[in-house]
Amino acid sequence: MIKTSKAVELISSQCDVDFIDLNVGCPIDLVFNRGAGSALMDKANRLEQILTGMVQCSDVPISVKMRIGTSDSKLTGLSLCERLKNTGISHITVHGRTRQQRYTKHADWDYIRRCKEAADPITLFGNGDVLSYEDYNTNLAAAHGVMIGRGALIKPWIFKEIKEQKHWDISSTERMEIVQRFVRYGLEHWGTDTSGVEKTRHFLLEWLSFLHRYIPVGVLEVLPQRINQRPPYYQGRDQLETLMCSDNAQDWVKISEIVLGKVPDAFNFVPKHIANSYN
Repeated sequence: MIKTSKAVELISSQCDVDFIDLNVGCPIDLVFNRGAGSALMDKANRLEQILTGMVQCSDVPISVKMRIGTSDSKLTGLSLCERLKNTGISHITVHGRTRQQRYTKHADWDYIRRCKEAADPITLFGNGDVLSYEDYNTNLAAAHGVMIGRGALIKPWIFKEIKEQKHWDISSTERMEIVQRFVRYGLEHWGTDTSGVEKTRHFLLEWLSFLHRYIPVGVLEVLPQRINQRPPYYQGRDQLETLMCSDNAQDWVKISEIVLGKVPDAFNFVPKHIANSYN
């Protein structure tokens, strides 16, 4: 708790940030087994103390993101919203799954709606399974706002679609331009030497492990695409589109070579997140 408060004090005084968010939603074993991330949802007293200390040490708003519980038998989201709203935090974000579910099954937006009522009068955002403007419109009724996570990794132009309220049948060339822009930002940040190039490549490949899951609008039989939808193999409308939809990690490496040059000898990539393809 003391370390968290000191970190918040340092960030709020030395960094230009709009708010500081405590992530109590992380389901990863390495984090959970250390008592952090979603494990804090089963330690209400400690979580309350941490957030209270953060609020007292910060010059900017403090928020918390969590899940609906750690398992189906431990749905603590409602009680936590009722309790944590009194710590002085500015808002709460709830992901509509338990830690046990990870990202399987559908997000429970009805439970999110109940959390919104429990958190009143502070703001509550909902999160989970938003991959289209229709998903956004439907789920916005359950919360004050919608946080988009994986949907933005799979389809970065989702915000454009929400703003314009229509599907964008983006071409493979336009998608590659977004990849090139990502690479340019990486090289500007990490440098254009070997270290900077390979650091950029690493993050590009991690992103491609999500980006390949996008199914082009012109290929879909039924709109909109659902975030957990896993289509059978299909041919794109051109070679680049077919390459970009591949779930094979070696094809992601090929895309990285198009924009960053050949990978080093003995190069090996294993996606950090669970995906369909491992090398």
